[in-house]
Amino acid sequence: MRKQVLVTVDRGETRVAMLEAPGDPVAAESATGRSAKTLDRDFRVAEVYFERRGGRSIVGNIYKGKVDNVLPGLEAAFVDIGLDKNGFLHVDEIVLPGVEPVKRGRGQNGGGKQRSIAELLKPGQEIVCQVVKDPLKTKGARLSMELTIAGRYMVYAPTGEGVGVSRRLEDSERERLRKEVKGLDLHGGGAIVRTAAHGAGREAFERELLYLDKLNEVLSKRVAEAAAPALVFQEADLSIRVVRDIFSAHFERAVVDDEKQHQRLVSFFTRTAPELVDRVELWKPGAQPLFEAFGADEVIEGMLSRRVDLPSGGYLVIDYAEALTVIDVNSGSFIGRGKQARLEDTITKTNLEAADEVVNQLRLRDIGGIIVIDFIDMARARNRDAVLKVLRKALDEDRTKTFVVEISPLGLVEMTRQNVTDGVREIMTRPCPTCDGEGVIKSEETIAIEVERRLRELVKDAGEDGPQAYLIRINPRVTAQFIGNGAWMLRELESETGRYFHFEGSEGLPLDHFAVTLEGTREEVAEQAVPFREGEEVHVHIVEPHMYEVDDAVAKLDGYIISVTGAGRFVGQKRLVRIEEAGRTSATAGLIDVTDEEREAMEAETSRSPGASASGSGRRGGRGRGTTTSRRRSNGAARAGKAEQAEAAVTDDDQGADPVDEPAASEKPPELLEGVAGEEADAAVQAPDDSSLPDEDGDAASDVLESKTRRRGRRGGRRRSRAKSDEADAAAASPDPTD
Repeated sequence: MRKQVLVTVDRGETRVAMLEAPGDPVAAESATGRSAKTLDRDFRVAEVYFERRGGRSIVGNIYKGKVDNVLPGLEAAFVDIGLDKNGFLHVDEIVLPGVEPVKRGRGQNGGGKQRSIAELLKPGQEIVCQVVKDPLKTKGARLSMELTIAGRYMVYAPTGEGVGVSRRLEDSERERLRKEVKGLDLHGGGAIVRTAAHGAGREAFERELLYLDKLNEVLSKRVAEAAAPALVFQEADLSIRVVRDIFSAHFERAVVDDEKQHQRLVSFFTRTAPELVDRVELWKPGAQPLFEAFGADEVIEGMLSRRVDLPSGGYLVIDYAEALTVIDVNSGSFIGRGKQARLEDTITKTNLEAADEVVNQLRLRDIGGIIVIDFIDMARARNRDAVLKVLRKALDEDRTKTFVVEISPLGLVEMTRQNVTDGVREIMTRPCPTCDGEGVIKSEETIAIEVERRLRELVKDAGEDGPQAYLIRINPRVTAQFIGNGAWMLRELESETGRYFHFEGSEGLPLDHFAVTLEGTREEVAEQAVPFREGEEVHVHIVEPHMYEVDDAVAKLDGYIISVTGAGRFVGQKRLVRIEEAGRTSATAGLIDVTDEEREAMEAETSRSPGASASGSGRRGGRGRGTTTSRRRSNGAARAGKAEQAEAAVTDDDQGADPVDEPAASEKPPELLEGVAGEEADAAVQAPDDSSLPDEDGDAASDVLESKTRRRGRRGGRRRSRAKSDEADAAAASPDPTD
């Protein structure tokens, strides 16, 4: 496996990425820097590490602490190490001079007499301990009294004994390394030979042991001088730590984009591994940043996504929970290949791809703890074994300790991965302030129903002598639930309670916000509730076309709807309009900042529209306020003679008369407005003075029904005059001379 390391340093954070590609490592090139044109696209990002200023990991730090509390029931102690939360020290991690450590294990007695933790530690006692796990969520740091000082090839344990070799190495290499380190002077301590020592000789081990012994002397001196609690040894920063732990002969190069950090790495390798100094390169500033040139930025953005696509068309869904992480495998759009494709083969191929990608995501996101992978159910045992084999082989490249359980008959794989520090998700994100990390919130409909209950209770508590009207401050999206679909919800509430309700609010309000801002008479509340007055000029953002008037458009201000005449071609723009009519929930306005060129273009578009009449006097839009006024007058005339129009329409239909125009939006019956969005439907249905409730005798309902006209044939036909309608009626009423 070919590997490379990228190190990029910004003012606020340091990022390290490890790249992998199939094949054997190539010879190192000269450290002259590289341009984006020389990149090897076979590499993919395998691991990413972050370290931010003020959020540096404390794993590996050694503290002189003071025991704060000893809990025999937990066989643990809490130690004050100078952080916000006390560290947690288990009895198995206690190492004291002259006391033989006993690994108890949960529920085991050990056979011999064991000393309780209360006998080993006392409150107020000063101890030296090392952090083995960062503070995570509500838990403090995990501590151990078995100290270690990490080097490049060895980990020196001042309180340990003997020499061990990493189990990740092959048996032959492990045996060779045991011979190389045999007889080394460990100064009364112990050591562990690391995986990075593959191929190292005795000279390298002797040189590193001298370096680690000096660090131990400095540590002992600081422990003697410091007063608890205090930090007495700090682990190296991210770039040094990662490169020290993973950089070896298998790595082709380490590319750094910061000159100071490059010098630090060169200095480190000069002391520990001079043969690798030439592989540390400085990225020359060019057209692209380092991570962008290697595609690491794109990978980092994708790490926050819940869904991960697979090559064949399947996908993974990664869900995080408090106790575990669940990864679900789905076939997606993959349906097999060829006419002979079988379901079992399709499922197995998807699971094989998923097994490899799951490990890739675990490493990228640094997911730890309990992990459950829900593979698609496979009928054959050999297919389940093949998937598990691919999963374990991919985990061989993971440096973090893992444990995998056999795949279950349901296709579930349970595994654990050591969780040492915060993952990428915890570093880059924070819980949502709206849902507190739950991922869901109450819907607008649910909150509107709750608001309705509160309003009924409000009226009930006020009694019969209570206010006549209320001004309620809620989110506009909740207001839309009351005023949408003809405002039926609001009208029924007002009819039930005998009170009037007006709403105000802005999009910045929480969705569940509720406050009563004004109580009083109907006129007082209406005066305060309507946000605009006739003749007022305001800048609005045209958001969408009008549903029925093709030349018009709709603007919205905190849930209040403004129908702008002639603004159909200005959707997406901000325009200055003059309010012509203002109602409780909606208003109409006309454009006042139309240039001559725009007016000519609007007139040209209208003349080409199929709804334009032959004389041009019936054209909609294009003349700002004048058009709006004429339309409003024509609508008024239509409402004044709605009975005659309905009768004429019926007569025309009986006698095959010419088609008539489609009724105006304000005259559409409720059944034609069921598919309209809440705000637009309200704007279309409401009359200019819509603050009144429907009368008990049903006049409002009859007004809507009487305004319904019938439409036949193509759109845009001329409207028959009342005179022609009367003539047709007379002809229909006269007897046939042939009878």
